[in-house]
Amino acid sequence: MMSTSVEQERALSDEQLTTAAPEVLAGSLSEYGRAQLAKIKNGESGALPVLIGLIAIVIFFQLERSQFLTAQNLVNLLVQATIFIMFGAAEIFVLLLSEIDLSVGYGAGVGAFIITELIASPVNLPWWVGVLGGLFAMALLGGLQGLLVAKLGLPSFIVTLGGYLAFNGLMEEIANADKTAVGGVINIDNNSPIYKLVNSHMTPTLGWIVMIVCVLAYAAYALARSRSRRAQGLTTAPLGVTLLGIGAAAVAGIVLMLICNSNQSLTAVAIRGMPWVIPFVLAVMLVASWFMSRTRTGRYIYAVGNSPEAARRAGIKVQWITMLGFVLSSVTGCLAGLIYASNQGSMSIDINGGQFVLFAVAAAVIGGTSLFGGRGKIMNALLGGVVIAAVFNGLGLMGVSTAIQDIVTAIVLVLALVMDSLVRRRATVAGR
Repeated sequence: MMSTSVEQERALSDEQLTTAAPEVLAGSLSEYGRAQLAKIKNGESGALPVLIGLIAIVIFFQLERSQFLTAQNLVNLLVQATIFIMFGAAEIFVLLLSEIDLSVGYGAGVGAFIITELIASPVNLPWWVGVLGGLFAMALLGGLQGLLVAKLGLPSFIVTLGGYLAFNGLMEEIANADKTAVGGVINIDNNSPIYKLVNSHMTPTLGWIVMIVCVLAYAAYALARSRSRRAQGLTTAPLGVTLLGIGAAAVAGIVLMLICNSNQSLTAVAIRGMPWVIPFVLAVMLVASWFMSRTRTGRYIYAVGNSPEAARRAGIKVQWITMLGFVLSSVTGCLAGLIYASNQGSMSIDINGGQFVLFAVAAAVIGGTSLFGGRGKIMNALLGGVVIAAVFNGLGLMGVSTAIQDIVTAIVLVLALVMDSLVRRRATVAGR
């Protein structure tokens, strides 16, 4: 067995610790395009099927209900998507390890209850202290589950199923212990930043400033990364592809701001601007994506998900990485609970944690994360969450019952699983 020397640790390159296929160095856009087509034929389609599916969903609902693409409905759809995105991101951390977290739904409820307890009367702590308290508590509970999986080798399905039941009971105990809670409900002050997260908007001017800064920051990062890889002799895409990506980001930002800055109100009082929850979720996703792709610890998660034994032989502390995955899942789930509480304006014991964990898995898998570990990106939750929100939003506009909405979502999830299986099979055949 290999030793865990510093030299061997450094020998693990970025390409060895991630599952992403290396980019092809091409001299022109046409050559790069042919290389990408070859990758798709080999089963490396990436997010393309999800994007095509999302476009088809949007076209279908717009034909059925003309108000689907109105500014008011699109902003509402994006706000609906934020909670699915956050739950999906939470689940991806453990799916990359080839594990699963069934407790993330009720774990989000526990975290949200702790936050609301700390900031509400009679405790009345500052909102940021409440948030830190909830995140810390869920990090401990997630770490406990990860400890049972990593140290004792217990199946994560069983451990987190126990967490599912325990967190549901713990949430009710927290609510019952609060004498100010009526019917298991703790209200959030309308002036609290937590309440305003979903229910308040940026000014249009501030929104444009933030968008421009984000696009410029992305452009600087993309160009610097491309220049750095070329200087190190690593494979990278042509400069034209990088510029096209920057242009696409700029167009997407402009479209988003035009939508959010349109009047979203159906009353005489105009409502304009982007809800704060949208940049909040995007910021969390960007930080998480940076952590997974640009830090050694993040790349270790991919390595463990690909092959725990190979990772162990390479000197990676597999048990510690597994525990960390469950901690990250619980902490991110707590942020999803925060969004849920803000959207409701209160926290109550009727949160459907069982349904939310299914949406978490659905958002991750629909977005392109593999259930078999080692393949996927945090940003997959972004696409998956938007797809689920679009389905629910569109069916809601059509007046379809919640039962049918659940059935359609289940069909979309199964189709995503079929796609995942076919992609893996094709990639395996191509690699022989």
